[in-house]
Parts: sequence; structure tokens; C-alpha cells
Amino acid sequence: MADFPLIADHGLIGDLQTAALVSTDGTVDWWCAPRFDSPSIFGALLDTDRGGHLKTRPTGGTFTSKQLYLPDTAILVTRFLTGGGVGEIVDFMPIATDHDGNKRHRLVRLVRCVRGEMTFAFDLAPRFDYGRESFRTHASDDGVVCEGEKNILRVRFIRDPGDEHLGRSSVDPDGDVRGELRLAAGQARGLVLETGPGTLDAMPVSEALRLFEETERFWSDWINRCTYAGRWREMVNRSAITLKLMTYAPTGALVAAPTAALPEQVGGERNWDYRYTWVRDASFSVYSLLSLGFTDEAAALARWLRDRVEEQADKSDTGPLDIMYRIDGSSDLIEESLPHWSGYRNSAPVRIGNGAADQLQLDIYGEALDSLYVAHRNGLAPGHRGWLAMRDLVDWVAANWSQPEEGIWETRGGRQDFTYGRLMCWVALDRGLRMAAEYGRPAPVDTWRQARDAIYDEIMQRGWSTERQAFRQHYRTDVLDSSLLRMPTVGFITPGDPMWASTLRAMESELVTDSLVYRYDPAASPDGLRGDEGTFSLCTFQYVTALAAAGELDKARFTFEKMLTYANHLGLYSEEIGLTGEQLGNFPQAFTHLALIDAAVTLNRELDRRR
Repeated sequence: MADFPLIADHGLIGDLQTAALVSTDGTVDWWCAPRFDSPSIFGALLDTDRGGHLKTRPTGGTFTSKQLYLPDTAILVTRFLTGGGVGEIVDFMPIATDHDGNKRHRLVRLVRCVRGEMTFAFDLAPRFDYGRESFRTHASDDGVVCEGEKNILRVRFIRDPGDEHLGRSSVDPDGDVRGELRLAAGQARGLVLETGPGTLDAMPVSEALRLFEETERFWSDWINRCTYAGRWREMVNRSAITLKLMTYAPTGALVAAPTAALPEQVGGERNWDYRYTWVRDASFSVYSLLSLGFTDEAAALARWLRDRVEEQADKSDTGPLDIMYRIDGSSDLIEESLPHWSGYRNSAPVRIGNGAADQLQLDIYGEALDSLYVAHRNGLAPGHRGWLAMRDLVDWVAANWSQPEEGIWETRGGRQDFTYGRLMCWVALDRGLRMAAEYGRPAPVDTWRQARDAIYDEIMQRGWSTERQAFRQHYRTDVLDSSLLRMPTVGFITPGDPMWASTLRAMESELVTDSLVYRYDPAASPDGLRGDEGTFSLCTFQYVTALAAAGELDKARFTFEKMLTYANHLGLYSEEIGLTGEQLGNFPQAFTHLALIDAAVTLNRELDRRR
């Protein structure tokens, strides 16, 4: 287990079609290509022996490493400090320009000596298709080619003529490449890893530096479009860049995380594949991106959502929308396990695909229609076909809102009448009514209004626990659920309502610990899975938003500031925080960074109003 770095000890780089994780010791231990949801090339994050990696580090003794992003970019710098000098690895991926989905992707690793002299050791060990595809390695003076039956990885050396004396490399019997590179102060060389079609030739140093400058310019130009100028701007900008890194440019879809099977509890079975696009995440993203002024990205996500709405299928058991899709909009997410991989710190099974895709989760309809409503109010009004599809969706909600479901947390313990699902059905109907009225579109508004009002009455009667004096998770329990922190946000109840104030206090007594928030108590409300989990970072930031909306600004600000201390050294968050402060779950997680942005925007606005 000591061979595994902490989940938080990583930075993220990407090219808007795929992404890689780089640990603080300079190891690329997760990279899937050509897409986020493709099989892995490097997967040591989930099995240090059989997963595959690219390692680069100083030779000859101990060293100290530091890691940072080049400001306002997704260019990652890992620094090494030794008694003989200071060196750096600069990792980045030039932005993929083929918006139809390019199979050629490049991971550039510039290695340079800043002070003194330094010898770097390289260890390249690809493992195609989660280690299931064998390969052969061909070496030349310009680089190496690792060629499998279906995949190919070219490694081009970054060097100039006459550099042969600076390094040496060899291929071992497994096809892995090991070598050394000796540099003096001011020298920079390195590697370029390429997938897809191409030729093997060395890359001049000047060409690598040109790619670096182009990538730096892309990211600095992009983040300069952000209109947010409030408090915590650096954290908001880093969250925005992280969300951009997790966006698949050809379709505008946002993956929940670029990783799979990182555990919610070390040694447990809650290890899911998050390399897909949830309707819920995409819906929240539209609002968050618009709040920062990123209208193009919000429009692309809204179009992706609208396409899913327009192509809705008639599936009587799970509804017209799937809860998640692949980034291209397809829905083949068959779940399987990788028994030959140990899992992160022996957390098995290692799952790829996602079996929750076929669940019925009623809340996604409210989230989708709410985000489309927000998009429409920002100039992205639907055409005729789009409105007909949305009308069909609202009709389905009006007819099906009362059935049990699996709920927002994708529990595998059976369907229930989840209060949050009912709440978001109310939102779906409410937003449908608003759009029909504001745009003068034909719709059965009397039917919709009757269903909406029936949901309101049912939540107030059956969703309310008289014993707990709070809204509850579902109708057959008195367990609380932090998803209901969104009740005032969506306009179902006012932040000052005594029923909401009582609910917030009850949540604080049961779900909040030192400002961190649990989703629910799985011991009191079994979810069909073994083990426990950490506090849910999304819920903590939503707690901040709820406090700010309720006027508890001092508590909201202190909670927000404390939550910022749980970010990793780069400002990134996974899904959960463990009891020791360790980050758990897939990393980085879009939901967490979306909620951070919403909390910062809301809290900053309310603080300005008070001032």
C-alpha cells in the first residue's frame, strides 16, 4: 500500500478530449486515450505492478519535490530539489484541434535543469487496455514505438543534433524502456508521447517550446474570459480550468471525473467509473459556467442536453432519459470488473463501465429542465423541435412522478419514494410551465399545474418528519439527506421559512461534522453496499450556499474557508473527505468544483449586499 501515492498527491493535465494524472514525484500513473472513457495506457494508480506508468525523477539519493501549475493554465510543473541542483518536469497536452474526435494526442514532458547539474532517470511502462493487450517495443535514436494489436504509442525524444551524449536508453524483456538524461543548468530536453497515426522522429527543442507557448496562450486567453471578480478568485479560476479540462470538446460533454474505481473507502467496494457524463452534472454545469461568463461552454452543454432530450427513448421502466451517457451521447455503459488489477491500495473490485446507468432517478428531469430554462433565459431559446421534445419530457414527468426510484445517490438497495426526486419533479413541471408562459408555447398547462401542486402538497405532508421536524430522505424513514439542501435554491421553499430553518438545524446535528457534510447515514438507511464513506464535498459546498441564502453569512464564510483547507496543493478536490482529511473517490470531481463555484458566487454576492 505504501507504493500508492495519496489520491490528492496529483495534478491534472489534458487536451479537451482526454486527460492524465501526474503525481508529486513525477509519475504519470493514469492516462486513457484517445478519449476520457477509452481503455488506459497508464493505470498504475489502480495497480502499481500491472497498471503501467511513466516515471521521471533524479538519480543518486534523496530529493524533495514540489508541484504547481503555471498560473492561469493547465501546465503542470513538478520541481525536484537535491544537494546537487534543482530540476523541473513540465507536463502539458497541446490542445486537440480536431473537433470530430482526434485519435492523435500528445503528452509533452519537458525536463530541464534549473540550477547545478542533474541526472534524470526515465521509466516508461505502457499497459494497453487496462493491461490486457500485449505489445512489442521498437527503439531507434529518435525514440521508441510500443505497438499492440489495437493500440500504438510513439515516444519521440525532445533533442537537438549532437545531443546523443546527454542520455542513453534500453528496452527490457517486457518491452519497457529505461534510460537516463544528464542536464546542466539551462538545458531542457524530454519526451513526447503520441497516440494515433504519425511517424517516429525526434522533436527539436524549439518545437517543444513552441507547443509550450501555444498551450500557455490558449489557457491564459481562456481564463481571461471569466467575468468573476469577487473573493476567492484564484480558487474559482482553478475550478473553472479543472472543469474545462474535463470537457470533451467535440460534443461539449463534461465527464464526472477523468478516473475510474478510486475508492470512497480505502479497502471498500464503492469503486465506480466516473468517466461519463451524468445528466445531473451537465445540468448543474450550465448554471455554473454562465455565472462565470463562459457562455460558449454553457451553450455547448445545453445543446448536448437538448440532444439527449430530443432523442429520448420510450423505456417504460427507467424513463425517457438515461441518468448518464458516454461523452458522445451513446449509452453503452456495461459494467465489468478487472480481477487482474489490485485496485487503489487493494480496494477491489476495480470497475469499468457503470451499472447505475439503467437506474430510474427522477431528479434528473428537474435538473435538465431547470438548466435548459436558465439557458433559455440567457439567449439559448429552443426551436420548435426542441420545445416539442421538452414538452414530451414534462408530460412524462406529470404522468410518472409518483413512482419509487433509486434516487440521486444511485443506491443499490431498492427503489424508494425519495423526497429529492419528488422535489426535482416539481422543478421540472414548474420550469415547463414557466417556459410555456414566457415563450408562448403550446402545452397542457392545466395538467402540468395540477401535477406540480400535487407534488408540493405531498412533499409537505409525506416528506416532512414530524418527529425530526425536518424534511426526510424518503417517505419510509426519518433519516435526513443533504441533497435536500437544494430546496430553497430551486425555489420550493423560502430560506427563512421555519420548516426550512428547522431542517437545516436537524441536518447540522446529524450530517455535519466540523463543517463537513455527509450525504446521509448509510447505517441508518442501508443503500445495498458494504462499508462506510467520507463526507461529501459537493454537499459541504451546498451547505455553504444554503447558509448564505439563509442569511447566516459568518457561519457560511467560516465553513467555506475551512473547506478550502481540504483542497490539495493545487486547489483540486476529489469526491469525498475521509476522517483524517484524506481525499477519497474519483479525482478530480466535477460536481465538487461546480459546487465550489456556486458557493463562492452566492456567498460573495450576499457578503457584498451586507456590506
